[in-house]
Amino acid sequence: MLWISTGVFVVVVAMLVRAVLRGRRTNDDLDKRTIGWGEPFIAIAGVLVPVLILGGVYLFSLGQMNALSTVGAEAKMKIDVIGHDWWWEVRYPNGAITANEIHIPVGEVVRLNLTTADVIHSFWVPELQVKQDQIPGHDNSLWISADEPGRYRGQCAEFCGLQHANMVVTVVAEDRDAYDTWVAAEARPASTVASDGADIFMSSSCAGCHAIRGTEATGQLGPDLTHVASRTTIAGVLDNTPTNLARFVADPQTVKPGVTMPPTELSPEEVDAVVQYLESLR
Repeated sequence: MLWISTGVFVVVVAMLVRAVLRGRRTNDDLDKRTIGWGEPFIAIAGVLVPVLILGGVYLFSLGQMNALSTVGAEAKMKIDVIGHDWWWEVRYPNGAITANEIHIPVGEVVRLNLTTADVIHSFWVPELQVKQDQIPGHDNSLWISADEPGRYRGQCAEFCGLQHANMVVTVVAEDRDAYDTWVAAEARPASTVASDGADIFMSSSCAGCHAIRGTEATGQLGPDLTHVASRTTIAGVLDNTPTNLARFVADPQTVKPGVTMPPTELSPEEVDAVVQYLESLR
């Protein structure tokens, strides 16, 4: 389609240039043999050629769309992706749960089951596939496949509110052995290590909104934090470092204004203790 559009663009510009040059001449200067070509030229160039081009592209696109749907039907791996304001929940068949990050094995077709917990979102990773809407009360699906290892940035493509631009997802494509190791580790419950930070987390509102499998924290409003330290980003927009994590825990509104999570009521010392605990969840 790019090369067809380029060819049409070049032809149109050439005709515009010729029209400008011819417009500077009088009728007496024109070649009498070319005057009679006006109406046939308009019919051919303005009607017949566009019909052939657009019709051909349409038929070609139908074939490609059919081929894409056939590939998706062959997917053996399925992952649930739920859109939230303004983050992505990712659930694997073995019980692994993460947020804003999808791991897939290289060279394999993966089907994503797309739903939403609130408003309309649209899942889009431009380097891997077309976008697909996530509509309340309706299940959609999309398949993705990465030919090479790497990190592929995705984005919500349907305006969903104040932090729509920061609703980012990353697809991590890795070889099968690395993927198997990662997904098995993600499915395990958190290692329970007694600490002041763990006690503060469990006794505060944190445990009411977030889940940490293997502990008393079973909240469902925010992302599952069972292995939060193994993720590369915080809220999809900050590098996962202790400093950034402390910033987000203390006041997430400075990072994503309008998010459901309110500023914390913890003291700076308590925030540091909670961050140390979260950093141990790998």
